[in-house]
Amino acid sequence: QINFVACQLFALLAAFWFRIYLSPSHASSAVRHAFATLFGIYFAVFCFGWYSIHLFVLVMMNYGIMNMASIPNIHRYSFVVAMGYLTLCHISRIYIFHYGILTTDFSGPLMIITQKITTLACQLHDGIGRQAEELTAEQNRLAVKSRPSLLEYLSYLLNFMSIIAGPCSNYKDYIAFIEGRHVHMKLLEVNWKQKGYNRLPDPSPTGAVMYKLCITLVSLILFLTLTKNFPMAYIIDNEFLDRTPFLSRLGYLYVVTQAAKPKYYFAWTLADAVNNAAGYGFSGVDERGTFRWDLLSNLNIWNIETATSFKMYIENWNIQTAAWLKRVCYDRAPWYPTALTFILSALWHGIYPGYYFTFLTGILITLAARAIRNNCRHYFLSSVPLKIAYDVVTWAVTQLAVCYTVAPFVMLAVEPTIKFYKSVYFHMHILSILVLLLLPIRPQTHSVRRAQNQAMLNSIKSK
Repeated sequence: QINFVACQLFALLAAFWFRIYLSPSHASSAVRHAFATLFGIYFAVFCFGWYSIHLFVLVMMNYGIMNMASIPNIHRYSFVVAMGYLTLCHISRIYIFHYGILTTDFSGPLMIITQKITTLACQLHDGIGRQAEELTAEQNRLAVKSRPSLLEYLSYLLNFMSIIAGPCSNYKDYIAFIEGRHVHMKLLEVNWKQKGYNRLPDPSPTGAVMYKLCITLVSLILFLTLTKNFPMAYIIDNEFLDRTPFLSRLGYLYVVTQAAKPKYYFAWTLADAVNNAAGYGFSGVDERGTFRWDLLSNLNIWNIETATSFKMYIENWNIQTAAWLKRVCYDRAPWYPTALTFILSALWHGIYPGYYFTFLTGILITLAARAIRNNCRHYFLSSVPLKIAYDVVTWAVTQLAVCYTVAPFVMLAVEPTIKFYKSVYFHMHILSILVLLLLPIRPQTHSVRRAQNQAMLNSIKSK
């Protein structure tokens, strides 16, 4: 953990230096690629020692696949090899380290690289192996039209800004950043002239970096003061269960879940700040004319803490992983996209049983929440008091549902998970099943979603 923090802080300094002294106006794309790659490799070796060899093996295996596999199958082969290798490493960690493994072990970077490998393979398949009319608007925008060179490939996967804690970004965005087109490309997408600028602006990330570093500092303080004092294991302590009423247990569950969040806020916000410090992560201009640096942001804390639906919570937590799951699984699944996406998410995280309890429970709750929203929400939109009451109730239910769902993710093992769910009478499972029996949701088939995607594309073209 100390190595992790040290590497990220050094990466932050290197990122400022990279933006100032190796900017596109001072250095060629090849130099920027080489520097980003070499520093990334150094950080990996420093932080993870000989375990970093797993990163390099996976990268080179998939570079071979990318150059030798046929375009119609490149995304399939890359997905199977990357996920297969990641899963084998997860299995080895179970037998070598059991349940005491630190969250900052080598599997973290391996998980990010797996995301990047499969993302690039799918976007390369879209750009070369599919017709434009077969793609969604987003797939058309992100499609890669030619295979990258070795230097570009290594830089995308191993650059020092994201090698330790991510996040995953799209290949075209990364190449545009290295070549100095990233900011201008995003400004053109939002039509900067309509935002009140007379000439093409040159936004600085300094303000965004300082703001995110403040969030990082607060998160670190909360982690040091709260997380250790409110352990998740206490909710299955026999003495606690014997003397605490059901509603009080739910309240404490919310508290310990809140206490577990700051370490994620710290790691993801610091990683975002590192990328911004290098000049990467500009996403455009908002409706007030303010520059936005959230292209690579992994969470929206305000939306997480005020979420009034399970979907809203998921969309604002680990945002880049959710985007990856959507692009490589949900948008391409022939049937049951929600279930398959949750299963892939569990497999990507590892093979601890707690992960599968969490994500299988998440499938149930997501479908049940969708059914309730589709069938009931419109009745509460007729007046302001009704809407406020609906939002308050759905906020409370969403927060408790998330706590109920993620508890096994922290506990990892089967026995404590079953003990926890027994202590709260499996209430969310039972309620979700009842909702699905009363308000069933018909799964959206691939053909229906493809028709919707085509209609969207035609609408965009007509505009």
